Amino acid sequence: MHDDRTLVEARLKRVLDERVRPAVYPASVPLDVAVWNAPGEPVPVAEGLTAEPSPTSVGEKWGAPWGTSWFRVTGTVPKEWAGKTVEAILDLGFDENMPGFQCEGLVYRPDGTPVKGLNPRNQWVRIAAPAEGGEEVRLHIEAASNPVILDYHPFLPTRLGDKETAGSEPQYRLERMDLAVFDETVWQLVIDLEVLGELMRELPEDSGRRYAIVRAVGRALDAVDLQDVNGSAAAARAELETVLTTPAEPSAHRISAVGHAHIDSAWLWPLRETVRKVARTTSNMTALIEDEPDFVFAMSQAQQWAWIKEHRPEVWAKVKKAVADGRFVPAGGMWVESDTNMPGSEAMARQFVHGKRFFLDEFGVENDEAWLPDTFGFAAGLPQIIKAAGSKWLLTQKISWSQTNRFPHHTFNWEGIDGTRIFTHFPPVDTYNCSMKGSEIAHAAKNFKDKGVARHSLAPTGWGDGGGGTTREMIAKAARMRDLEGSATVRWETPREFFEKAEAEYPNAPVWVGELYLELHRATLTSQAGTKQGNRRSEHLLREAELWAATAAVRCEEFAYPTEQLDRIWKTVLLHQFHDILPGSSIAWVHREARATYAALAQELDGIIGAAQRALAGEGTGALVFNSTPHTRDGVPAGGARAAGADGEAALAPRAEGGFVLDNGLLRVEIDGRGLVVSAYDLVAGRETVPPGQAANLPQLHADFPNMWDAWDVDEFYRNTVSDLTDADEVVPGEGASVRVVRTFGDSRLTQVLSLAPGGRRLDIDTEVDWHETEKFLKLAFPLDIHAERYASETQFGHFYRATHTNTSWEAAKFEACNHRFVHIEEPGWGVALVNDSTYGHDVTRTVRAEDSGTTTTVRVSLLRAPRFPDPETDQGVHRFRHALVPGAGIGDAVREGYRINLPERRLTGGSEVAPLVTVDDDAVVVTAVKLADDGSGDVVVRFHEAHGGRARATLTAGFPVGSVTVTDLLERPLAGVAAPELAGAAVPVKLRPFELVTLRFTRS
Repeated sequence: MHDDRTLVEARLKRVLDERVRPAVYPASVPLDVAVWNAPGEPVPVAEGLTAEPSPTSVGEKWGAPWGTSWFRVTGTVPKEWAGKTVEAILDLGFDENMPGFQCEGLVYRPDGTPVKGLNPRNQWVRIAAPAEGGEEVRLHIEAASNPVILDYHPFLPTRLGDKETAGSEPQYRLERMDLAVFDETVWQLVIDLEVLGELMRELPEDSGRRYAIVRAVGRALDAVDLQDVNGSAAAARAELETVLTTPAEPSAHRISAVGHAHIDSAWLWPLRETVRKVARTTSNMTALIEDEPDFVFAMSQAQQWAWIKEHRPEVWAKVKKAVADGRFVPAGGMWVESDTNMPGSEAMARQFVHGKRFFLDEFGVENDEAWLPDTFGFAAGLPQIIKAAGSKWLLTQKISWSQTNRFPHHTFNWEGIDGTRIFTHFPPVDTYNCSMKGSEIAHAAKNFKDKGVARHSLAPTGWGDGGGGTTREMIAKAARMRDLEGSATVRWETPREFFEKAEAEYPNAPVWVGELYLELHRATLTSQAGTKQGNRRSEHLLREAELWAATAAVRCEEFAYPTEQLDRIWKTVLLHQFHDILPGSSIAWVHREARATYAALAQELDGIIGAAQRALAGEGTGALVFNSTPHTRDGVPAGGARAAGADGEAALAPRAEGGFVLDNGLLRVEIDGRGLVVSAYDLVAGRETVPPGQAANLPQLHADFPNMWDAWDVDEFYRNTVSDLTDADEVVPGEGASVRVVRTFGDSRLTQVLSLAPGGRRLDIDTEVDWHETEKFLKLAFPLDIHAERYASETQFGHFYRATHTNTSWEAAKFEACNHRFVHIEEPGWGVALVNDSTYGHDVTRTVRAEDSGTTTTVRVSLLRAPRFPDPETDQGVHRFRHALVPGAGIGDAVREGYRINLPERRLTGGSEVAPLVTVDDDAVVVTAVKLADDGSGDVVVRFHEAHGGRARATLTAGFPVGSVTVTDLLERPLAGVAAPELAGAAVPVKLRPFELVTLRFTRS
């Protein structure tokens, strides 16, 4: 037989596009349209429904950037349509290629009941099935004219990302506002032909199954009367029945489809618009659940659920019913789908505390899975946090975006820094917006790396980011692939159902140890410095607020612990850790609001701290220093207050070759005439820090124009060009033992103060940059005379080691990485720490010097970038950073100095010392939280971990009468099967593995 396969495939495409799809709506009549444009920000639904609109029509432009237009559409179902299914087709000017990235709408009935969302791939509203004829139709559409930021030519700078600069030019044109007859038989024929057409293109060209489909499709197309598609659709479907009912092979890959609509809590739209995106999508999904008995939809991010409850109670009622029916599933157990690289230890823990507690309180649902499809890599400390929250599974998609190396597994056990393992799945469909295309399903089956030992994978299915979620077309396609020869089998299942099956079939899944590094989006560790500084500052202010408020509540009868206030503040901070806000990849509007929010939170938290400390200090004129760090500081115990002062003194003297020398008896630092550190000599160890002939504290400027994803990416070729900023306008003495250095470059100015404190082996570096560059990357380099094959970066509840070399492509790909408060590099017996108060990105490289064969290991901290998309003014203005170089530091010193630079002492006058609420007798055991229990019981909760990477035995002592002590999970619930610790009065002996995390709950007697 002659091979006419390509002829049939081409015929199928044209007949579908030009005849069959248009016949889905064989008859239509226009609706009358009127519009009211809301002034300013969105208005309440009641106001939009009652506002008086003005007549408009299809073809008219509408919608200033970020505006809201309320359309009223009215009409009458023609009498001759009686008995037919009637739908409204409401096209606001959609581009079907941009679901989630342009205008959207939510349809209401006149009484304010939400009907469903309108999106580029979801433009219909069911009016009657069947119609009686003569029905009056009246619908209202709350239409958001969100501008297109990421257009066909992506990453072009645009002022549309902030309502203050976006202008008022209408963004869209009404395309269609009709009542139409919906021919379900033709619609079903479209799905039949799409599924078979997509499947046959994925089958081997010499496959008998492919040719069976080709022949059946040919017969179906022969049966279609192109002048009467509606009359011949049933006959065409009959020709396809046999190939659509042939069952799948027993060995076929099995896909758990989970209805999904990944919605970024802010990205190319502001937070307020996400509230509406969520309302539109959940309205769509609750309507779909009513129509489709097999469909299951999962939604993560407790914050988004809370927004529905607060802002859209009419939608919330439908969601609650669907949850009760088991069809609308709370997923993930986190407050938002946060970044996981940069949030600190407690913040990462609280993502799960607040997320899981919301779902438990509202629905009684316990999440066993963490759901993070789009997060930009995963810190090595995360597995034990997931476990400590009472969860055991992780799903993500993003690692498939890595540029260099392909991850070797799709299902595996992920082991964190303490040895905790979490069963993890990367869906091989390689998208979190699966639309049930044959190419996607075939790719999942072919791509699955664990074939032969496992056969289940998950497909998050639906349009995200306001695209409307899962569609009826996706559900219809999945139904045909439930058991179809040549295809993977598809079932709608909950995340729990998938993970239970996947874990049961793969009990010995392979293990991946350490971070899940995304080989992409590395610049998110630096972009939008103001947002990152706000996050870091908020995390530490919350630590202080909880510590001192708990201490005051236990010690001072008149002080009330501000539970509700702290709860609200935590949730605001957690929201801003969303994986496009904290990483700096959102529009200007988002970051402008974030900076203002952080400033307001800082003021509020300072108020809580001040009130608690004043209550504790009491009346008196004695000088008190409050120490919020977890280590004794200048004689002040951790979590306590007393008079303090550093021993010793520091001196400043001229340097013979130009510049200055700082000396405090422990460290001698030489700063040359360029303002660079040419020597940092550890007087205690007799060891030089800076390699011969080199200089530290060297600002370096790179060109920074990545191939794409400007705010997200820095490409490795940025290193090919660099300018060392060695010219100094001023190198002069500062206050005390310090040197002030001023440099100008381009349109910017950099001012530094380098100082030595008495009694400390650290060089403090305060940097101010008045930044006005574009597409540049500013780093601060510290070459160190250390031979090391690896270095440590702080992560949640510990630290993680990375290589200093590039032996393999996996190591070479980590040319920009994340740290929290410190980076530490050492040879046996001597090391150096570089600590910071607000930066995350860094790189570490090593070279061998020709003159002495010594190894130079260079640490460079990333200070600022200047991408122009999506915020064309990214980071323009003044920024301040604090770093400290700590020669002679062991890992414990790095931990201690990292806390010190982030938690400055606070000084008050008062009547007496303040004893700590909790003490620990081993510096390796670091307390990360002291607080009162969230349930209002007054119990004291203490969270701590082993921080040095070794075994620890310590005694934790409460500074209050203790009734009992319990080991709990992060949600402060007793851990099943874990005995209560021994209690000797108020003392608890603890024994910890490396990096082990423990939470204790003390009742007060």
